[in-house]
Amino acid sequence: MADCSKLFGDFNDEISIPTLKSDRMKKSKEALREKVRKYFKDNHSDYEPKFYIQGSYKMKSAVRTKDDICDLDDGVYFFCEPDVTATTLQKWVKEAVEGHTSTSPEHRQKCIRNIFVKDYEIDMPVYYKVDGEDYKLAIKNTGWKDDDPKAMVSWFNNKKDTDNQLVNIVKELKAWCDNMSFKMPSGLAMTILAANAKDKFYYGKRNDINLKDTLKEIKKALDYDFACTVPVTPNDNLFVDYDGNNFLSALDDFINNAEEALKEQNELKASELWRKHLGTRFPLGEDKEANSARNASLLAGGASSNPFSY
Repeated sequence: MADCSKLFGDFNDEISIPTLKSDRMKKSKEALREKVRKYFKDNHSDYEPKFYIQGSYKMKSAVRTKDDICDLDDGVYFFCEPDVTATTLQKWVKEAVEGHTSTSPEHRQKCIRNIFVKDYEIDMPVYYKVDGEDYKLAIKNTGWKDDDPKAMVSWFNNKKDTDNQLVNIVKELKAWCDNMSFKMPSGLAMTILAANAKDKFYYGKRNDINLKDTLKEIKKALDYDFACTVPVTPNDNLFVDYDGNNFLSALDDFINNAEEALKEQNELKASELWRKHLGTRFPLGEDKEANSARNASLLAGGASSNPFSY
């Protein structure tokens, strides 16, 4: 079978956030924080905002889409019980950052979104916490919901392997979702599914084999129970209102083509099978044959499986 390890390495470089873009995002994040600090000092001095980068950027699994857009989640935290509604506190944060970008910030259900057109987005979810209680996330026109993004980051970081394979696989799954023309699971859902799958087998050295085995373990888990439960507060099921028929069909197709690619001796043909799902950013391989004897033994072993069951 063709060894596409180098192609996967190049692909991960391609979908990762470039250094210059990341630097711009950090500068924009600091500028937005300063606006929020000043607004609350001048208008609502009883509220002192604190900040915490969270989500995929914090977990180092953020990607840029095929349209070259990426995002950063920067939580706005208040360590006091608000005497206004969740929606009002969100509105205050929106007022604080108004005018910073060429487009008005969006007041979304769970955050204030700052859009840096054709470049990146910075989401600012709003929280409060008092001693002895969970973090509370502001939900527009709803109220407060228990939510602990710091615990989610810790959970994922504890799942990481020393070779960074889990992070790479999460990025590849997100790129797959971005390449599909219908609604796929969220980045958070794919992160949880991939991290849970990792517990079911031992990673080998090859990214392409590990990705195939991850897809198969995700399929086994979802066949047993079509659910994706957040492993920390709020412990909700991300698939509760999600019609996953298209996703499951796409998952089957991806598994079949991944297995074909791993049996394929020609690197170019193998890469074309991966590109069907990962998109044209996945590089084409060379029109050459693999070392069949060595790779056949790898394929037979795969990524060492554990005798776990669901």
